[in-house]
Amino acid sequence: MPYLRFKGFDEEFLRQQVPLLVEEFAQAAAVPREIVKVELLRITQITDTPLSLEIYMFPRTQEKHDAIAATLHAILSRFGYQDLHIFFVLLTPSLYYKEGLPLKNIGWLQNNMLHGN
Repeated sequence: MPYLRFKGFDEEFLRQQVPLLVEEFAQAAAVPREIVKVELLRITQITDTPLSLEIYMFPRTQEKHDAIAATLHAILSRFGYQDLHIFFVLLTPSLYYKEGLPLKNIGWLQNNMLHGN
């Protein structure tokens, strides 16, 4: 957690760029890179849909979300993926469960929320 979920992207491209994407996301989001998960979702398009990047994470300030989206868009644009949609699916820590228990006392998360990161 957090999750970067790509739809419509080339798998080989993502495998090659994962280190860069994770590093830049972790820095922009102020999270340890070891916890960032990356997935390529296989979809069947029924209507014309754009490439997309869904970011599942706990809420940050609007400025932080804007910076994360701008960072990832800049990286992907360099490789020809300019026309993509980036959106956040915001999670609530008290409603996120690990091993059947709600998340509590996560140092990096509490620090981020206290300092508006």
